[in-house]
Amino acid sequence: MAEFQAALKLAELPPGSMRSCVIDGREIVVCHTREGVFALDNICTHAHARLCEGRLRATRLVCPLHGASFDIRDGRVLGPPAVVPMPTHAVRIVDGTVEVALDVRPA
Repeated sequence: MAEFQAALKLAELPPGSMRSCVIDGREIVVCHTREGVFALDNICTHAHARLCEGRLRATRLVCPLHGASFDIRDGRVLGPPAVVPMPTHAVRIVDGTVEVALDVRPA
């Protein structure tokens, strides 16, 4: 079972924003929406692009390279050209710090 690790302070992540961080050598994007805080791998499954450079619209994350989109809650593909879902990670907030437990599957 994966252990939770500190990613960033919640105060550094206003609602409607996202931010990348590295945990155990994996680049993660943490997204803060009205529905909560979510974490996914930061590299698009369609092409090697950093999702943190894309757009966050509610719970839809749009890749900056080709426009593929993903649901940040469960990683499922919402729009092409991607067909492979994004790996997602468990998130919790402890004393104002966003903590992430990495999914053990490789990126």
